[in-house]
Amino acid sequence: MNAITYRGIEDVVFEDVAEPELTDPRDAIVEVTVAGLCGSDLHPYFGRERGIEPGTVMGHEFVGRVVAVGDALDDPDRALPEPASRVGQADQPLVRISVGDRVVAPFTTCCGECFYCRIGLTARCESGQLFGWIEGGEGLHGAQAERVRVPLADATLVHVPDEIEDDAVALLAGDILSTATFGAELARVQVGETVAVIGCGPVGILAIRAALERGASTVVAVDRVPSRLALAEQFGAIPADFEEGDPRAVVDAATNGRGADSAIEAVGSPEATRCAADLLRPGGRLAAVGVHSEPHLALSPGEIYDRNLVYAGGRCPARHYMPRALGIAARDAELLAGLVSHRLPLSEGVEAYRHFGAREPGWTKVVLIP
Repeated sequence: MNAITYRGIEDVVFEDVAEPELTDPRDAIVEVTVAGLCGSDLHPYFGRERGIEPGTVMGHEFVGRVVAVGDALDDPDRALPEPASRVGQADQPLVRISVGDRVVAPFTTCCGECFYCRIGLTARCESGQLFGWIEGGEGLHGAQAERVRVPLADATLVHVPDEIEDDAVALLAGDILSTATFGAELARVQVGETVAVIGCGPVGILAIRAALERGASTVVAVDRVPSRLALAEQFGAIPADFEEGDPRAVVDAATNGRGADSAIEAVGSPEATRCAADLLRPGGRLAAVGVHSEPHLALSPGEIYDRNLVYAGGRCPARHYMPRALGIAARDAELLAGLVSHRLPLSEGVEAYRHFGAREPGWTKVVLIP
């Protein structure tokens, strides 16, 4: 089958790879109808995260149809636990997965039964794996391919509601829409507050929506790319170009000089952390959902103490948020479809990495179609 594979820093290729196979009774094979190109894919691409083996199929965002299932999933008499017995995850019971089902996946697998799954921290499942990361001979191939193997499929996969007709919109729920929702929750956005969003890539754009969903009265979106700032305004934010002016002045105008109540940092750099902190009022809350690879935090313990700041971050437990995210996707499908700037055949994925990685104007969210 065809796939986009990692070969080295700034080197991915479109090539023929081995078909995925069922290796566990809870596996499923999904035929991919649309795969995402995510900002997180750029971390190994540019060498900011190291360890991924050459030949690994890239990508962790996908929607598709189930084409094969393991013996455990194919057993019609298999008893599934009742939702009420799954503490902290009543909205996420194990589900029946059958051939032909239209499904979306989070970017990590989860078992649905361990301590972390039961409390909703599915990104830290004791058996979980990240799609698109093989290191030391262990891990999972990704989804920028014609087909992908999904372990623990009855806990990992979610059925896509019929009302979401666009697979690209459904795909957003598996990663970036869930991550944005998680970010607004980490930031503890309250009704009537002013929120700063740092970075207007896809996660940042959806974080605007998530903050407004929680009742924020004002969202200031900070970036330097005009097309991204224009999209942020379309999603309800006040744009602030940090190269053309001072974002703090924009925040001050909305808060009588006090500063933002919370900030969602969706970039993953020390400069973004510093910008977010500079926009906060004393007692403000900073939620970091960008993937960081620097060795030290851009804030000192003393500054956090002296300004009574709250800092929170971590990998989104996307599976926990996906039912909620799919509901938002169904309601706001037309708006979210506008976030997808490029729908390209998988064969053009190598060029897509180059354009998207360079943050060229207009390259907001890319989906690849096998």
